[in-house]
Order: sequence, then C-alpha cells, then structure tokens
Amino acid sequence: MNPRDEVETVLRAWDAHETSRGGNPIIDYDCHPTDETVTAAPDRLWVLTRLTELHQRAKETGQHQVVERVRSDIAYLRAILGERPPLNQYIRDTQGCEPIGWNDEQLAYRRALAITALDGIGAIWGPDLEDQLKAIEGPLAVEDAGDAIQQAAKELEPRVRQLTGSTSPYTLTAETADVDAYWAYWLDGTGPNARLRLNLRQARFTQARARQFALHEVLGHALQCASYAHRAATEDVPWVRLMSVHAPYQVLLEGLAQALPLFVTPDEPILVARVRLAHYAQLVNARIHLAINNGVPVEQIAADVRTLVPHWADDDIADAMADRGTNPLLRSYLWSYPAGIDWFVDLADSADSETISTLMTAAYRDPLTSLSRA
Repeated sequence: MNPRDEVETVLRAWDAHETSRGGNPIIDYDCHPTDETVTAAPDRLWVLTRLTELHQRAKETGQHQVVERVRSDIAYLRAILGERPPLNQYIRDTQGCEPIGWNDEQLAYRRALAITALDGIGAIWGPDLEDQLKAIEGPLAVEDAGDAIQQAAKELEPRVRQLTGSTSPYTLTAETADVDAYWAYWLDGTGPNARLRLNLRQARFTQARARQFALHEVLGHALQCASYAHRAATEDVPWVRLMSVHAPYQVLLEGLAQALPLFVTPDEPILVARVRLAHYAQLVNARIHLAINNGVPVEQIAADVRTLVPHWADDDIADAMADRGTNPLLRSYLWSYPAGIDWFVDLADSADSETISTLMTAAYRDPLTSLSRA
C-alpha cells in the first residue's frame, strides 16, 4: 500500500482512539471520506510505532509531502505523551516555521497601522476599544448570528471564487456550543460538507463581524477544504488528505483566512480595520507565546501585555498564557495565527496582482507549507 494511504489509515485509527476517550480529534477536516469501518488504535504507543515506520518509508520513496506531514504528527503525539521539546523544535516540526517573533519596532509599526485604520472608522485606541467597535459595527443578537454569517457568505462567495478560481461545491451547517475553550468559531467537515460551530461563551456578535467570519470560516476554511476534497476525489494527490491543525499547512490556512478581507473587501473600512487590529494582536500573542515558553514570569508577561493591548482583560491575558504554555495542541497550533497573518498581510500590502492571483489559486488547490512550491 502507498505510504500516504497507510498514514491516513493510522491517522483515522488514532483519531478514533482520542475521541473515544474524550480527547481532541486528530482529524479536523476529512478531504477523502471513506465508508470503511475505522477501528480505534489500541493505544498511543502503537500509533507512534506505526507513524515512525511510515515516516521512514515515505523518506525512502521520496514522498516529501508525506514526510513533512508525518513529522508533525509524530511531534504532536510525542507532546501529548508528555514530552516537552524546546519551542523552536516543536514549532518547526509541527507548523513548519521558526518561532522567531517580532521586535518592538515591528510591533510599533503594526500598532500604528491599526490605530490609523481604527481612526478611519471613528474608534479610538484605549481600554474601551471593543465597546466602541461593537457600537460602530452594529449589534447582532446571538440567535441571529448563524443566519447572518451564512447570508454574508452567500453575498461574498462570487468575489472569493473569482479571486481563487475555485469552482468546488460545498454545503454549510451552523451549530452553537457552550464550552470553556479559547475558540469562538470552529469549522470542521467531511468532503464538501462543512460544519460551523459558534461558541456562545466566547463569540462576540456584530453585523461587521458576521461578514468577517463569513470570509474567515466559510469562504476561507470551508470553501478551501472543500476545494481540496474535490481535487482529491478526482486526482491522485501527493499529500495526506486529512487536515489537522497541528500540521504545517495550518500557517497557510489561518493566515489566509484572517487576511482575506484585505483581498476581497478592501473597500470596507471596518473589515480592513479589524484585520489591522487582528494583525497587531496576533503579534502580541506571539510575544506571549515566546515568553511563557522561555521562562518569563507570568506577572512580567501580564504587565507587558497590559501596556501593549490596553483593551484586553486580565482573564484573556491569563488564558493566552495558559493555552500557549501548557496545552500541547495549542502550543503548536496557535503559532499559525501570527505567522500566517503576518505573511498574508504583507502579501496584500506589497505584492502585485499577478503574484496574488497565482498564490490564491494555488492555495485553494493544495494545502501549501513553507516548503511548498506553488
């Protein structure tokens, strides 16, 4: 059997093992659904042995995309088994990039851009920024959020398809959840069928944010993964057809999804301001990520962040430290947000239209990584 197919079999077994014991799923989007019965792996050590064997076989047969993906699976599995490698190694093995971070000058530059964009919509930088934005963006009742997101996605879909060249079909269902987790919106799915979950404990609903998350979750993640699934159904693709957030293409997925308004709705100043603010916030999150993993005392981190982002509550800062310092999945996955948004905002700001068109088409055709060649 092809090592890629064997890897997929092992990942399905690992996913079944984790979910059967109440753990995080391993597969977040299945781009090659199967009707075959999945038998749960007997234990995590069995999974580690099989993945190590397949990693070697993929290297021997020159399947570089499989090698890169399985390396991330092994690193994440070792982490949930209790290993705690240095952050540089862990991010490199999972997200496929170096966690270098951004210096004071770079943060100040991005903060200035965010403040300018916020000024343009009548929002003033300070402790009550989020309250100002809620009033500017227009209130939206919780029970209306799902419909508003889907309506915005329907309106904006032709623009995204023109930008990316994707003709793949997809369907979307929206659900609500109430869980103590960092995420406000989460998308998973199988083949062309995507599911959007709204976490009522974290999500903040406004008319503008419905448009923002229609781009991020629906026309970013859902259409993108459905496009991968459509290609995998018609071609023998070289990559593992199971999407997981600890894997190295996540920088592409989260980066593009966050920055998509700059490419699709550059004429909507509220959405542009939201991206500029998110960009700066993610660079601050990266600073938290590095600090908490390099032994900086939590009191010092919190004090620095209060200065950098005056509208963040202490509860949010505390969660950001805990997520990035103690959770094996988030210690990897959350780095994809700052790394990804920084890359794609820079693309939007500096690249010519031909370069953007080429990259967008490639990004909806294959799950790209820092080692990919579009």
